Amino acid sequence: MKKEQKKTFFDREQLLHKIETEQESWDILVIGGGATGLGVALDASSRGLNTVLFEQSDFAKGTSSRSTKLAHGGVRYLAQGNIKLVFEALRERGLMLKNAPHLVNPLSFIIPSYRWWEKYFYGIGLKIYDWMAQKFRMGNTSLLKRVTVLRQMGNLNPKKLNGGVQYFDGQFDDARLAINLAQTAIEQGGILLNYMKVDRLDKDSKGKVSGVQVTDTETGKTYSVRAKVVINATGVFVDDILKMDSPDANPLLKVSQGIHLVLPKSFLDSEHALMIPATTDGRVLFAVPWHKHLVVGTTDTPLNRHQLEPKPLKEEINFILDTLKDYLKEPPTEKDVLSVFVGLRPLVLPENKEVGTKEISRDHKLKVTASKLITITGGKWTTYRKMAEDTVDQAIELGDLSTGPCQTQRLKIHGYSKESIPDDSLNFYGTDAIGIAKLKKENPDLNHPLHPKFSFTAAEVIWAVRHEMARTVDDVLARRLRILFLNARAAIELAPKVAVIMAEELGKNQEWVDNQIKGFQNIAKNYLVDPTVGEIIISSRLYKV
Repeated sequence: MKKEQKKTFFDREQLLHKIETEQESWDILVIGGGATGLGVALDASSRGLNTVLFEQSDFAKGTSSRSTKLAHGGVRYLAQGNIKLVFEALRERGLMLKNAPHLVNPLSFIIPSYRWWEKYFYGIGLKIYDWMAQKFRMGNTSLLKRVTVLRQMGNLNPKKLNGGVQYFDGQFDDARLAINLAQTAIEQGGILLNYMKVDRLDKDSKGKVSGVQVTDTETGKTYSVRAKVVINATGVFVDDILKMDSPDANPLLKVSQGIHLVLPKSFLDSEHALMIPATTDGRVLFAVPWHKHLVVGTTDTPLNRHQLEPKPLKEEINFILDTLKDYLKEPPTEKDVLSVFVGLRPLVLPENKEVGTKEISRDHKLKVTASKLITITGGKWTTYRKMAEDTVDQAIELGDLSTGPCQTQRLKIHGYSKESIPDDSLNFYGTDAIGIAKLKKENPDLNHPLHPKFSFTAAEVIWAVRHEMARTVDDVLARRLRILFLNARAAIELAPKVAVIMAEELGKNQEWVDNQIKGFQNIAKNYLVDPTVGEIIISSRLYKV
């Protein structure tokens, strides 16, 4: 053991102590620490309700860290005629930008036109999209000449190109917003804990859900926690919780899988994003600049089972690479893929269960069972705040809770800053960049890049442990620094260094370091297109605590 972790406002032991000592019964208990659950916890705690949230793994470990990184109204939903969802999403997109400008920004998209009618057809639709955004509009749609498109996207295939359409939508960092939501909820008085697995729903003599039994997966200690209202916000796992409530419960969801490939930015060396409006499977495909890389996706593959670490299918990878061949002068191949990540969509089953997953609405759904368990599912990242507001409104009515109106329309998210940081690698930290800079100044040894391809230092790792509730190497490299999502091999190379830094900060031993490195290597293999080629295995014996 080296040293004890320094106590901070977000210290896990202090939060656990409050569970044990400060509250006999909570107003709101949330199961699930993805976008929806975190939004619910923030809404409830900001209204003054005593709120606790349990997440079985890390915050945003699942779907909520694996999106296309877009805060958008949904051009595809407009084409489907889901006007209500588009209006709602465009408004929520504007609120995301207003309340978290350090993480959300407007982004220009270009739709190239290869047939004479395309730019006029899509241009008209996107003008309607602009109008629907009203005061939350991020920019004005315009038709582009061929020469302009090629100037803005020189890597595009010029053959038969006749121009294009430029429109604007939002971009954000999904996992970092999730962490900031958790921090904001704690600042509002909530208790949010990762690595707490709900094992059982408890019920009173009338059969009403009255709390949960939850296990701290780090220590194995079990807690019985009572609450007036329990909310199931577990994303693709909502049916598992519904089965806890009633073994005979019918499935609420159809789950589908979508993958994203991450490439060097040189394949589309532009500050604009590419939008391919109609692929062979009927989906929209995006190629988006993100953290100095290029994220391309997504696919839609129905699944019969789901897991925390889903794996990409060969045909999904081939589909994206084949689609890019028609649009890029020098299309990428498998060897160019730096990382591939997979997300799962919790799609609410429609009345007609024969409908394909691409046609299922992304509207959210609230369900209240006979035992008064509230389940919220469906939706998408952009509408997380509205989903949370609707859920808490339902909880207040169900639990006869006394509180005020929703506060989150105007609530600034932790890190809120409109100012750009001189060191742009720290921009997404917002005001927390000041604390990281102070940490580096106090200890210059922490201010050396950990990997030649990234600017992150030991200071950011320590910050993640002290202030962002990171507990594992995967937490840091996947969701705090995003390196696993950007370059899987670089992340594998970094794992031993990060494990040692974390062990010193958390007071862990060599066995913990060895297990962390091995565990992370097993996770990271799923992010390699071909994990058998040039396999990277780094001995932990080279890195001692």
